[in-house]
Amino acid sequence: MAGIYIHIPFCRQACYYCNFHFTTSLRRKNELVAALLDETDLRKDYLEGEKIETIYFGGGTPSLLEIEDLKLLIGKIKELFTVEAGTEITIEINPDDISVEKLKSWKEIGINRLSIGIQSFFDEDLEWMNRAHNTDQAIKGLQLAIKYFDNITIDLIYGTPLLTNEKWKQNVDKAIAFNIPHLSCYALTVESKTPLDKMIREQRAQNIDTDKQSEQFLLLMQWMEDAGYEHYEISNFAKPAFRSRHNSSYWSTGPGDQGKKYIGIGPSAHSFDGKSRQWNIANNSRYIDSISKGIIPCEKEILTENQKLNEYIMTSLRTVEGLNLEHLGKSAGFRLRAASQKFIDNGLIIENKNHLILTKEGKLLADGIAADLFLEKLTVKD
Repeated sequence: MAGIYIHIPFCRQACYYCNFHFTTSLRRKNELVAALLDETDLRKDYLEGEKIETIYFGGGTPSLLEIEDLKLLIGKIKELFTVEAGTEITIEINPDDISVEKLKSWKEIGINRLSIGIQSFFDEDLEWMNRAHNTDQAIKGLQLAIKYFDNITIDLIYGTPLLTNEKWKQNVDKAIAFNIPHLSCYALTVESKTPLDKMIREQRAQNIDTDKQSEQFLLLMQWMEDAGYEHYEISNFAKPAFRSRHNSSYWSTGPGDQGKKYIGIGPSAHSFDGKSRQWNIANNSRYIDSISKGIIPCEKEILTENQKLNEYIMTSLRTVEGLNLEHLGKSAGFRLRAASQKFIDNGLIIENKNHLILTKEGKLLADGIAADLFLEKLTVKD
């Protein structure tokens, strides 16, 4: 089983914190959609006949596309690949794009999961982020969405300078009150070359407080546990049967049994065939021009066994199942268990049935712990 990701690099306006590839100019939108269709043709053999179980429209803001554009893209995928019945088809949308007409149309063309970029239910926070929607649009959009879709996830951001613990609780409580089955909650990160990065360097915006972020993450974990959500990946919480199937295929890619192939269609999109990764150029004009000549404008990296191992360590530690030592072979597993002992002693990791699992406190330091456990010059095999 495999997945397909389609990157739609258009936004109505630029969020200050965002470092994804996008443009606020829709001038070449039609050409871009045509290029996406052509790239899908060019990539038809990439998965070597594997069946498709997830399709994901990300961005950018895919909800800016016309329904006919989305219908053409889904139709092209079904024409070239074997798409399983019950395939999860997700579209990322902004609250200000939600309408009864669009909800009905998305459902009619086969989309069955919505990912809504709420980020906050407070206008002052949305303005600080330079989001395109306001609180009223967020609430009205959710009220409409839950009438037509059962499988919905929303994004929330914590750790922003204006977000107090009380406001953070109100954001989470609002999502729970809507009975949203999946939440993705991210700590604000100041990425280089973003408007936020520049504003902080020029002292026009307050920098983030990492201690505050840690506190709000710990609060979040407890609130979601109390509400009956499974904390199945560090940033993701789901009610039973509502995990993101598409993203779950990424999180354990490596020597484990969940490493799945996927194609990334569009500028900046990434692909993985089990042995190598490739990523498309992050430039719309050059992407369109190259595809028109029948050339996929990408770079490629053949992964070593050691890279696969380290990626598995990094991603699996972020999941509720944790890192399965048996996937690493006896030699690597033995060394990893020994290296993790200090984190076990400090209450940051527990070992359960040959799985290394981060505790709540360990999740605060997940990336650092994973990097410390990277096993250089070892392969998966003994």
